[in-house]
Amino acid sequence: MRWVNTIVIVALAAAILIFAFQNLQSVTTSFLGLRISAPLAVQIVIVYLLGMATGGSAWALIRWAWKGSTQTDVPKSAP
Repeated sequence: MRWVNTIVIVALAAAILIFAFQNLQSVTTSFLGLRISAPLAVQIVIVYLLGMATGGSAWALIRWAWKGSTQTDVPKSAP
């Protein structure tokens, strides 16, 4: 199984490198008045990293809210 995982990772890394080297031309992206001109592969990496950061934060917030909503406070009785 370890070899299968290694082969899949190597194949994906090779595909990503081929994509990056074939898309070195600069493209311009506009969003809310902000214009970014960079190679397509660089822009994809930036968007991927932003998605990881915001997705992780959203997932943590959902887990925190779910955990807080399922907890019940048991009143302590006085001795």
